[in-house]
Amino acid sequence: MGNDWYVDDRCTNCDVARQLAPGLIEEVGGRSEIVRQPRDATDLARLNAAAFACHTRSIRRHSRSLDAAADPFPLALDENVMLCGHNSRHTAAANSYLLRRPSGTLMMVDTPRWSDELATRYEALGQVTDVLLTHRDHAAHGRRYADRFGARLWIHAGDLAAAPDADRVLRGIEPAEIADGVIVHPLPGHTEGSVLYVADERYCFSGDSIYWSRTKDALAVAEHVTWYSIKELAASLARTAPLLRFEWMLPGHGDRKQLAPEEMAAQLRALTAHTRQLEPQSVDFTAHQW
Repeated sequence: MGNDWYVDDRCTNCDVARQLAPGLIEEVGGRSEIVRQPRDATDLARLNAAAFACHTRSIRRHSRSLDAAADPFPLALDENVMLCGHNSRHTAAANSYLLRRPSGTLMMVDTPRWSDELATRYEALGQVTDVLLTHRDHAAHGRRYADRFGARLWIHAGDLAAAPDADRVLRGIEPAEIADGVIVHPLPGHTEGSVLYVADERYCFSGDSIYWSRTKDALAVAEHVTWYSIKELAASLARTAPLLRFEWMLPGHGDRKQLAPEEMAAQLRALTAHTRQLEPQSVDFTAHQW
């Protein structure tokens, strides 16, 4: 299996590797560290997934380079959603996803790092019709992927400065159906133009607005990393949470989680109540709890 895996000093403590290789990679002293070497093929596959997702390529082996044949991405989370992997330095290491529609076409939610090879890989899975940006922090490669796919690029007007050449500009705070079964819910707070995309009352692509916290074992907001307004985020949740029905929480940062819709609704109610109590504070990445 190899006992020479390590994390190099470029690690930015983004949490991506820990999501993909739990029990093998953990947070130690404010960064990711290998806490156990692989024992079997499952462990090895998890470490390779972490390595090929890491935006700084910090998950490495002393004895050899990464084996391209071990790259698992895009990685199926279920029959309709794939994790793109290959996270980008230019999107703060955000996760991105491919959503398969009943017609067989695909939508990309946020983007991985840009490369021709990756674009070809995603194209081989089906026609990508839309690139959906959740907010400004994840916009870096949107136009390039949209142009390569011949797809429409979407962003909310509140974050339009990050993608001024977007093909579709979302406006206001009311939910809207942007494709059959795909609803956008504007959720200003983390940024002015943050949105949720909910597909088929099953999948919620939440950007940086909401995530599953392993520390809290609950849905959470990034209260220590809110660029626009925590009070606006509280108001957004109060307005939007009662409208939401889904079972998969699929964030840009933070862990993914699948729960029964009723359990997820209860989590949203608790999160709304918690967020209402939060006060504005300075951004402090070191205070954030994954």
